[in-house]
Amino acid sequence: MNALKNKVQLIGRLGQDPEIVTFNDGNKMAKFSLATDDSYKDKNGNKVERAYWHNIVVKNGLVKVVEEYVTKGQEIAIEGKLTNRVWEDKDGNKRYVTEVVCNELLMLSK
Repeated sequence: MNALKNKVQLIGRLGQDPEIVTFNDGNKMAKFSLATDDSYKDKNGNKVERAYWHNIVVKNGLVKVVEEYVTKGQEIAIEGKLTNRVWEDKDGNKRYVTEVVCNELLMLSK
């Protein structure tokens, strides 16, 4: 059952081109938002559509793939795990974010 802990799989479209961050040691990280769609019928029978936005972080070897081949609007499938980060902004306010750290990526559209 350990393999089922903290595992996320999403299929969606990129909301913007990936942001590539290069660290002082030369390592890179890619960040982008991924939209997934959902729909349901409300109590009146009307179809309601909604998009959910997910913050995606890519590290290590997959960054090269994202940097070269992944662009805004492209449909991809990712697998990873949920993480939470807390930091202080320039005004000293605590900020919180939930991200999916991607460890597998599959391009579904050209």
